[in-house]
Amino acid sequence: MPITPTMTAALWHGAGDVRIEEVVVPARQPGQALVTIERVGLCGTDIGIVGGTHPRARGPLIFGHEMVGRVVESDDPNLPAGTRVVPEPLISCGHCRACRTGDAHVCRTLTMYGIDQPGGLAAYATFPNELLHAVPPHLAPDVAVLAEPLAVAIHSVADVDVRGGIIAVVGGGPIGLLTAIAARAEGLGDVIIAEPHEGRRRTAQALGFTSVESVDELRKLLVARTDGEGADVTFDCAGHPSVAIELSALTRVRGTIVLVAVYKKPAPLDLRAINFTEQHLVGTRVYRSEDIDTAITLLAGDTVDWSAFGVVQFPLHDVDQALDAASNGTFGTKVVIICGGDDV
Repeated sequence: MPITPTMTAALWHGAGDVRIEEVVVPARQPGQALVTIERVGLCGTDIGIVGGTHPRARGPLIFGHEMVGRVVESDDPNLPAGTRVVPEPLISCGHCRACRTGDAHVCRTLTMYGIDQPGGLAAYATFPNELLHAVPPHLAPDVAVLAEPLAVAIHSVADVDVRGGIIAVVGGGPIGLLTAIAARAEGLGDVIIAEPHEGRRRTAQALGFTSVESVDELRKLLVARTDGEGADVTFDCAGHPSVAIELSALTRVRGTIVLVAVYKKPAPLDLRAINFTEQHLVGTRVYRSEDIDTAITLLAGDTVDWSAFGVVQFPLHDVDQALDAASNGTFGTKVVIICGGDDV
């Protein structure tokens, strides 16, 4: 099908102001691919952008960074037209110490498509060829769109050396559930999830996890299961001050606390308890490039029933309703927008 000179896109102009507009299709440059975007997942970052609270986003902006699509044009023989791909949205400088030593995901000046550059909520987008990760043909776009957030979860468990332990996950939203899935896939141990939202607890149970309503219930269950020792690893996927203060108490002596959620401002943490128990406090940020490949492999396998994850899809012109659903959590687990491809 010929590419038209304009395309439909969702543009954020300012706090609470998202408009469906016709814009020019981006021109592909040498070393880039033109991709027709099939699906875009919404996350807390997008909610922050739309609400006007993200510190870097500037309108007008095509937002959305959790993407899957198909290559339309590319000068890379490994990316022929029709290849389904997950675009890696991280933009690193390539020159700072982190970039030079293999840690480009914590680049000193890290930026992202969908925040600092146009993202995926459009019919088409362009990306450097090296940022595109091929997806097996059998992997449907409504599952492949989970690759970027699943990479976050995979990265958060990558350096944990516990196997066969008791794992606590605080926060059973999309990232919390994906972290639980990643922890189980890595053999970290029996996962217990604390999540106040009843629907998300049911999803956790459908995925095979134990779930409880509160941190207090989580603590009691950990005491019962570990003879009072606590979790071997506690993943904070909530990013709430009321959780931060409890993290050490949930975790055993010389256990590990992993901060998956990003706190918006400083929160109280019991540093003396961390000292006295010699616990390990680990921060994580996004993912390495290879984590996306690992995520795609997990999504394409048969060890997880992804139909139980609760992906709910909206057409692009219903972006406002999709944003509302993502904000209040009343529709499924993960809100996804259908942008283009064969479905539109």
